[in-house]
Amino acid sequence: MKIQEITSITRRDFYAIYICEHCGTTEKAPGYDDNYFHSEVVPNMVCKTCGKKAPKSYIPRETRYPEGFQV
Repeated sequence: MKIQEITSITRRDFYAIYICEHCGTTEKAPGYDDNYFHSEVVPNMVCKTCGKKAPKSYIPRETRYPEGFQV
């Protein structure tokens, strides 16, 4: 899964539409805007339809604020 669009954000918490790169299924789910979430959690999300994860070529998204920045 990867983030297709962030629909709302409050500080570092957000809701996004995630899309599966394999079958195109979308789902809305919460997220947290830090490096760990973008580099570890998102690529390891399993699609509920096809059961696959992001491919090895997945490139993590940049965070809105730098690490350690207090919002």
